[in-house]
Amino acid sequence: MRDLSVKGEMFPIAGSFVIARGSKTEAAVLTVEITEGDHTGRGECVPYLRYGETLESVRDQIAMAGPAIKGGAGRRELLDLMPAGAARNAIDCALWDLEAKISGKRVLLGRNEPQGLVTAYTLSLSDPDKMFEQAKQNAWRPLLKVKVGTSDDAARMRAVAAGAPDSRIILDANEGWTPQNLEANLALAAELNVALVEQPLKAGEDEVLGRIDHKVPICADESVHTERDLKALVGLYDAINIKLDKTGGLTAALILQTRARELGFNIMVGCMVGTSLAMAPAVLLAQDADFVDLDGPLLLARDREEALVYEGSLVLPPRAELWG
Repeated sequence: MRDLSVKGEMFPIAGSFVIARGSKTEAAVLTVEITEGDHTGRGECVPYLRYGETLESVRDQIAMAGPAIKGGAGRRELLDLMPAGAARNAIDCALWDLEAKISGKRVLLGRNEPQGLVTAYTLSLSDPDKMFEQAKQNAWRPLLKVKVGTSDDAARMRAVAAGAPDSRIILDANEGWTPQNLEANLALAAELNVALVEQPLKAGEDEVLGRIDHKVPICADESVHTERDLKALVGLYDAINIKLDKTGGLTAALILQTRARELGFNIMVGCMVGTSLAMAPAVLLAQDADFVDLDGPLLLARDREEALVYEGSLVLPPRAELWG
């Protein structure tokens, strides 16, 4: 018989984290622990209001699944038991960790020994002068993810490119552009040698992407949660951003990743703003990703004690004490 527990935790953000939809100063997470005998597996999720999630609603979902999990339901059963989202993610990742602890074998996902990965570092949305300073301070990083998504992003884009001329840049509009400014913004992105533009238009209102020429690849984020979403995105997007809190765990993320590759999409593995416990399974998923954006802990003022190790722009694989 298993035991399942869940607790809410708050981790302060260093300064504030600002995107087109608003700002926050702390990361609110839920941590699930599943214990079987002498072994305990952990998983973390970040409820996201954009998807109708709150700490309370996600906690309720976890509680509803509790009896099945305590009764021995596994990761595959979980796919039918719960919808995609943060609640399923925390339970799924805790089950992966529990399996590793019981077997004494590390999670490898059928791949070779994991390696350190170059991760993007996120610059918050601000005025152009402040974004220039952010870019200049982080110009040593090979990959920057830049939050945009306003009605006048040109100055911001030019400022970041000037502040970090040797860095590859991902622009993340968080659904903030419109069909009216889309082509001008994409043209400027191409002029500035931007590597990727993420979710320029609102999910469900992005059909225009199939009718425009674009030199910079476009990546779906809010438009893709599970493999069921992929068919509708063919011809609109060049890449997808896989986040465990969207897919509802590592198990579903692997299914999404495999199908996306079959359909010719490039892969980004991203994250919500969470701790090292949330990033750990994503680091393993991202071993063959085209873009990696797992900088959540770098944005926090305080991380977990068993934290991931970041060496410069590299995020190293998790140690067993943390996860997996």
